Amino acid sequence: MLFFLEVIVLKRDKETKAKLLQSAKAEFMEKGYMNASLRNICRNAGVTTGALYFFFEDKADLFRAITKETIDGIYQIMQKHYQDEVQMGDSGMSAQEMLREHNQDFADATMFIHQMYLHRDEVLLLLTKSQGSGLENIADKFIEASETHLSMMAKQMQLMYPDKVIDKNFIHWLAHMQIDAFIYMITHIEREEEALLFIRQMVEHMTAGWCGLFTN
Repeated sequence: MLFFLEVIVLKRDKETKAKLLQSAKAEFMEKGYMNASLRNICRNAGVTTGALYFFFEDKADLFRAITKETIDGIYQIMQKHYQDEVQMGDSGMSAQEMLREHNQDFADATMFIHQMYLHRDEVLLLLTKSQGSGLENIADKFIEASETHLSMMAKQMQLMYPDKVIDKNFIHWLAHMQIDAFIYMITHIEREEEALLFIRQMVEHMTAGWCGLFTN
């Protein structure tokens, strides 16, 4: 009997938490983090503020709960792509060979895009509604990862093209440009199919430009 009571309580708690997350997502999307009201969130979820604090420490914790899975999922795909590129560089692949292999870049970008559009609301929350949450500068995390990766790739390429030295300021700008392209995509292009066309052209442009730094 005790076991069944525990199951009922757990189910009820799970449902209550889900209602709070759904209500909070709607409130944050409409008003942004700073103007969102915990009272409105609880009222629209049909629960007390006490129930909210049972699951979440505060408004910031609630916002993180909505967005954390999205951040982690996108970041993992990004890091996996970078690892694959590093392995290609370690194999001694030339700039021309990398250019011919850019289809793999597009395949990885497709996975990246699908994850972003699967959770587009959460991504838009992070990019446009997160001021004051502690996550308003989340794009910097991805820019930093991109810059670290590009610096590593530049060093690998310079082993094959020793007369080509890529300026660190250029690397920093390029990292911004890469992430800004995805930010533009998710904030301006509503349909995933259209986003894929945009990213295919972006990948072709940036791959050719990167390889051109070493071959021209």
